[in-house]
This record gives sequence, structure tokens and C-alpha cells, in this order.
Amino acid sequence: MESLSVSKLPRRIIRLNELAYNLWWSWHWQARELFKSLDRFLWKATGHNPVKLLQQIEPCKLVAAAENHSFLKKYDSVMKDFDCDMSGIDTWFSKAFSRLPHCLVAYFSPEFAIHSSLPIYAGGLGILAGDYCKEASDCGLPMVGIGFMYPQGYFLQRISSDGWQEEIYQQLNFNEAPVSLVTISRGKPLTIDVPLDSRVIQVAVWQVNVGRVRLYLLDTNVDYNTPVDRQLSACLYAGDREMRLQQEIILGIGGVRMLRALGINPTVWHANEGHVSFMMLERVRELVGKGMDFREAVKRVRATTAFTTHTPVPAGNDTFAVDLVQKYFHSYWESLGMNRQTLLELGMQGADTSVFNMTVLGLRMAEYCNGVSKLHGGVCRQMWHSLWPDVEEKDVPIGSVTNGIHVPTWIAPQMAQLYEKYLGNDWLDDHDDPAQWEHVLDIPDEELWSARRWLKNKLISSMQNRARQRWCDDRVKSVQALAMGGLLDPEVLTLGFCRRFTGYKRAGLILSDTERLKSLLRSDLRPIQLIFAGKAHPHDGSGKHLIREVYNLATDPQFGCRIAFVEDYDMHTAQYLVQGVDVWLNTPRTLQEASGTSGMKAALNGVPHLSILDGWWYEGYNGANGWAIQNGTTPSMSADSDKVDADRLYNLLEEKIIPLYYDRDINGIPHGWIQVVKEAIRSNTPLFSARRMAKDYVEQMYLPAVLNIQYAETEASQLVSSGDKSQPSHESPELSVSAVPSAASQRNR
Repeated sequence: MESLSVSKLPRRIIRLNELAYNLWWSWHWQARELFKSLDRFLWKATGHNPVKLLQQIEPCKLVAAAENHSFLKKYDSVMKDFDCDMSGIDTWFSKAFSRLPHCLVAYFSPEFAIHSSLPIYAGGLGILAGDYCKEASDCGLPMVGIGFMYPQGYFLQRISSDGWQEEIYQQLNFNEAPVSLVTISRGKPLTIDVPLDSRVIQVAVWQVNVGRVRLYLLDTNVDYNTPVDRQLSACLYAGDREMRLQQEIILGIGGVRMLRALGINPTVWHANEGHVSFMMLERVRELVGKGMDFREAVKRVRATTAFTTHTPVPAGNDTFAVDLVQKYFHSYWESLGMNRQTLLELGMQGADTSVFNMTVLGLRMAEYCNGVSKLHGGVCRQMWHSLWPDVEEKDVPIGSVTNGIHVPTWIAPQMAQLYEKYLGNDWLDDHDDPAQWEHVLDIPDEELWSARRWLKNKLISSMQNRARQRWCDDRVKSVQALAMGGLLDPEVLTLGFCRRFTGYKRAGLILSDTERLKSLLRSDLRPIQLIFAGKAHPHDGSGKHLIREVYNLATDPQFGCRIAFVEDYDMHTAQYLVQGVDVWLNTPRTLQEASGTSGMKAALNGVPHLSILDGWWYEGYNGANGWAIQNGTTPSMSADSDKVDADRLYNLLEEKIIPLYYDRDINGIPHGWIQVVKEAIRSNTPLFSARRMAKDYVEQMYLPAVLNIQYAETEASQLVSSGDKSQPSHESPELSVSAVPSAASQRNR
């Protein structure tokens, strides 16, 4: 393993190098404060990136730190905590499953968001995957992650003077990122061969340390490859359909081969979305290559595979033309022990034989399948019922594990201090226990209100600083600086709408009645202000038009400079927003928001949710912890339903939310509002934590999969001992267009 030297550190603090290369520091505030104390201004200038900080810091400051008693005390404390966590002793998993045989989960995902210093993510899918890796480290779940190293990431977003989104791609400087190139003997980079059509490309591997979890990222930028192939892993979700298929072949097939080359043999394989489903075919190929019958190989792979689907929106379920799949798999299906038609039918749904669906492949090849909220699980059973034509919809074997957030990553220090004071010093140890959150009610209203005001001031100050910097450094027009939040008021009720800009999320719902909106924004006594943030996919013209609509209103004096758009919504910006606004707004079309996690992060920090009753909010809303824009879950697809939802949204604001926020006592404390804040924290935090999510996956999917292995091995052993040398007898699945995964997968429901 090659580790880049970040600086010549004094021997007394030499392990700062090790700490910088483990993103454990990103969710431990004491570690962040340690790096920050070396040089506060440089820490901010480097984007809170300790690798870059240690490269650029003046050596004299490191020498001074190594001789400073106060710094050394903090250093020793942080390194002690780090070593304790890395030991893996006394974790939830080690205590709950101490007698469990070897267990290792391979978690495949097309993107991972760990920290903004490693910008290889686009949005919610990556954030979820990153949070899950961190939680796996915290609770001791043995896991490795497999994804892509995208040197150009997604894109930086800039809004032009006419309100149009501009995409800027920047090359990641590997020397300044917390990544290490995986090498073999004498420092030679490890490379994996992956077949693409009639050629073979080589793939390098980077390692990212996420606490105890190792994340392996594939990279095609290798000298052996052609210039075109070197760009295959350059950008996230870029290129045409053929390039997308090539990426998914590299990630699925190459990911398995990479693990084998590293000597890593997982017991459970988890596919995070259909983009990685080729991983399952490669494992079948391995078993067939060892002499196993194809149908038995499929059964073995299914038994140890979990599959999570994240969206009911068609664009999120990758499909490829059958001719294109045939082009890249014409020499592969023979190694699977199957013919062309059998392979293609694994990805076909119903009578449509023209496309190969990656979600269908994942559902067919995994024993344990789930949606990402209870409501989404039901939507999935309806969507994919045709794959199980012989069972009733309610019995379709797709369960649900509701998403959760990594609490230490998203909690504001000010809120963490309150929880420590009133819930106890060890509140993080059992933060998925609802009982301890009853003590939130003990927090004095004035203390909670003070923390909330401080966080909003911090948010608005950060937005104004960004606007000032863009005005001074980039010479944007003054009206653009105002549109970035230059005149926002920390005393005004502030709503945040921050998410990907695409049609079904309906960013324009609150803007639909401009006259009614003006009266809310420009009220003399009880005004509101709106903060928008989010990116549109580079090829999503309607999403870009939505951004332009918001921007035009933000620059229109009639709206009182009380609408702002924050450029380049990323993890760093998201933390300011989920911690600093007063209300988190979400207005998707009903049954199209699979889960959503940003509202969970907001609730953790005392920001109530105002949302359509969809995704996680269908489970989280209890009538006192926020507001539901509608009462049922009937799909809303028409312009009329948009108008109805908009009217309900305005009515809630005018009749309930605004009056409650501005109803203050003689000391300026809104006690009624604070009760909603407390209830949002109390009821949502433990149920929508990544800790709870990880435990659900272990108990509903991973543990049954490990027991499947034990059962298969025991059965084979019994057959051998009885003198039967043949393969164990299993009922062979029918692998055709009507093929269905084993009904045993209903265990995860």
C-alpha cells in the first residue's frame, strides 16, 4: 500500500499523517479541532482537508505544536480514541454476534460521499452510502466498500448572470486527497483486467480509509489503456448510454475481480442500486468456472446477495438496449454456462424484450431485496409485481429498510453540546434508543432557542461571505451577489428547499402563486425568506429551467431580496443548511420520493419538516413534530393536484407555521415553536439514524445470508459423509423471462 507523505512531521506528532489519511477525523469533532488548531485560517482555506493542510503549513508551526503542552494533550487524547476505535473491541456487532463465524460484507455502490475533500458523489445515493460506511465502522460491522474513483467528480455548479446553470469539471489532485494507491511488489500499482467488447482494459485501485472500513475505488486512468478508455471513470454519470454500460461492467465485474486480487472473500454481497448488478453475474461465472452447474451457481449467489433499490422514478433504474448488452457480453455468456437468450432474459421485464433493466437483474439475482422506506417498499412490490406473477402483490418478496443518517456527521456542535448536557455524556453510544431522547423535553426552551439562533446566524453569515467572495474574486454582478443571499435577515423565519432540481421534486410549488408569495415574503410584521440549493443533471433541461426560475425571482426586487439560491450544493454547504434554517421544505410528487434523508438531518438539529407525506416522512410524521402538506398518499401527477398541494402549502404557512414562529413571550422565546422543535428531535432522531438502519440490514439480510452459507456447507458435508459424492440437490430456478427469485426472500419483510 502506497501512502503519500504529506509533510515532515516532528516525531512527537508523527501520527498526524496516519490520522489525515483516515476519514475517521471527518466525524469526530475533537480530531477536526486538532487539525484546525494548527492553523485556523489555513484549515478554512484548504476546505477542512488535513492532507492539504499538512502539505501547506509552515514547518515552524508543526515544531511549535510538538512542543506545546496543550496541543500535545489534545493530540494524545485524539490518538487514544482513534486507536480504541480501530481496535474493533466492544462494538455493537462484536457483542451481539460474538459467536458468529467469519462475516464480511462487500458493499457495492456507484458513488460514495464521505467528505467534501473527496468529491466523488452526486447526491443522495452517495450520501447514504458514505453514511453507511461510517456507521459500519462505528458499530463494528465488518465491511468493505467498492466504487469508482472519479478524478473529475460530478461538477462544480455556477449560476450565470442570466440564471443558467454552468457545469465546471475540475481534476482531483490525488496528492492532496485522503487516498492511497493500492500497490503490489516493489510499489507497482495493482491493476485488474476487465473485458470490454473485443478488448481488455486495465483498472487501478485506490484505497480510502473510513474508520475501520476500507473503501476501494476503481480507476481506468492507466497508461496501458487508450485515451478514450482512460476517461471511462473520469466523471460521475457522464457520457452516453454505451459509456454508462461500460462503467457498470467495470464496477460490477471489475469490482469482484479486484476483491479476489486483494485476497478479500466476502460472505455477503450488497448491491446499492441496480448500477452494480453485474457483480452478481461475475460471481456466477466464478462458480461455473470451478465446475458448478449454472443453476446451482445462481442459487449460491442469490443466497448471499442483498439488493437495495432507491427510486421508483424510471430515470433512476438503468436500462440498456438489448443490442448494446449483446455487444459487450457476446463472449461472456458462454463462461456463465448459458446462452444469449437466457442471459438477456435475466434483465427483461414482462413482454418488453427490447431493453435490459439493471434493477430487474438485481431483483432476480438477490435473495434479499428492499426499498428504502415502508411506503417505498409497497411501491416496489407494485412496480415489480410482474417478476412474481404467481403471488399476490402483498407477498412480492421485496421488503423495506428505511434509510437513516450518520448522526455524528450531521450533528451541529452546538446541538451536540446540548444533548451531552441533558441526555448524558454517552448519548452517542445509544443514540438509536428512543428512551434516551425523552430527555430532550428537559432542555430549557431558552437554551434550545439560543442554539437555534446561533446556527441560523452562522448559516446566513456563511452565505453572505460566499456572496462577497464571488463578487470580489469573480467579479459577478452585484445583483448576483444579492441572489446568493447577500441581504438575508437572521431574524426572519427561514425555509430551506435543498435537493436535486428535477421535475418530480417540484421546486417551483412554493413559487406557483407569486402574489401570495410576495405577501408572505414582504410582510412588515411576520415575513418569511426562502433558501434554495441544488444541482440539475447536466442533461436535464427542465431542471435547469427550474433553477433559472428561482434565480429570476431571487433577483427581482418585488420579492424583497428574500429568496436566495446557494451555488454548488455539496456536503459542506449541506451541513450549514440542515443545521441553520428554521423549516425544511420538501414537495415531491406523492409516491415518487423513495425515502429522502436531508429532512432527517434537519430534524436531528431541531429543524422541523414541512413535507408531502411521502418517503420517510410517511413514517416520521406524528402530527406534532412538523407538518404534512396533504393527508393521504394518493399519487399527485396532474397540474390540478399541483395547485391543490400549493394551496395547502400556503395555508399551512399562513395559518399555522408563521403565527407559531412569531408568537413570542416577553423575552422573545417562541415556546410553542420550541415544542415542535423538541418533538422533531425526540421522535425522529433515533428512528432515522444510520445505527438503526445498519442493525436492520444485519438482522434482516446479512445474518440470514450467513446462515444460508452455514446451511449449504452443512448439507454438503452430510451428503459427503453419507457416501453421496454428487452436488447437493436443490430445486433449480427457471431462468427465463418469467423467472422469479426464490420466495424464501420474503424473510426480509
